[in-house]
Amino acid sequence: MAAHALGRPDVAEYNPYYARYIALVPEGDVVDTLAREMEATQALLASVPAEREEYRYAPGKWSVREVVGHLVDTERLFAFRALWFARGAGGELAGMDQDAWARVSSAGARPLAELAEEWRALRSANVLMFGSFTPEDGARRGVASGFEVTVRALPWMIAGHELYHRARIRSDYLGEQP
Repeated sequence: MAAHALGRPDVAEYNPYYARYIALVPEGDVVDTLAREMEATQALLASVPAEREEYRYAPGKWSVREVVGHLVDTERLFAFRALWFARGAGGELAGMDQDAWARVSSAGARPLAELAEEWRALRSANVLMFGSFTPEDGARRGVASGFEVTVRALPWMIAGHELYHRARIRSDYLGEQP
């Protein structure tokens, strides 16, 4: 693995919306963070009681299953963007409407353990992919959702997005205090 090949991105390297997620990611090697945080999130998901898998803390909010489905979809999309841009492919990549995707996803009908396993497999593959990127790969840019982004920024966005939703599962779904 190329240590620190994907150092913390500058704010000019991503849509400002993602600053709130990237700020949650600790300093250090983001690939190591992705691997380490995967284990912590897996442990949290394994602790969710079966009766809470379909719980919604408010009308119109996602269930825990749907949150994990969203994590899978978002990580898959962001990893695709990273690969696309790292390989120098051209063109602008479209965005996603997370609520529209959630409505047509089958995540709410799938057992949480199955969703967690899918996410683990995806994250494991992404750890290997991001670990293979060079500093030159990380500096490559592309346009996604109407904003320029570097390859380096995408794993930080993935890591922060996971940390954000992990905290929300703890507080909103399991009633734990921060």
